[in-house]
Amino acid sequence: MSDRVTLTVPSRGEFARTVRMTASELASRMGMSYDDVEDVRLAAEEVFVYAADTMLDDDHVTIDFIVGDEEFELVVGLGSESRLSDEEAERRASYATFILDSVCDRFELSSDDNGPHLRVAKIKGSVPVDVD
Repeated sequence: MSDRVTLTVPSRGEFARTVRMTASELASRMGMSYDDVEDVRLAAEEVFVYAADTMLDDDHVTIDFIVGDEEFELVVGLGSESRLSDEEAERRASYATFILDSVCDRFELSSDDNGPHLRVAKIKGSVPVDVD
């Protein structure tokens, strides 16, 4: 069983703390270790900052926190257009990938009928593995 908590905040840097604290509280509630909670907190901030930095067509970021018995997942829509140049977008995506790969068990940047989205997951008690 899992619970979904949706948080919508303005896409401005001062709301990163709100996103981090929400993620921390939810990860703590599911019994994650201190290190896992810190990984989730860092991932939540990076997901928010990435979305806020890139989205052109919306002034709010909506993050779905999906809290299961063993897995914590964050999903954020990225809007249909980026405010960054292709070069900036590629550089920013590389940075986000570096951070998220180091703290998450799964990281996916993809598109579906609702547009592009970023999905990350942390499994309780796991240690992320570097994949080359």
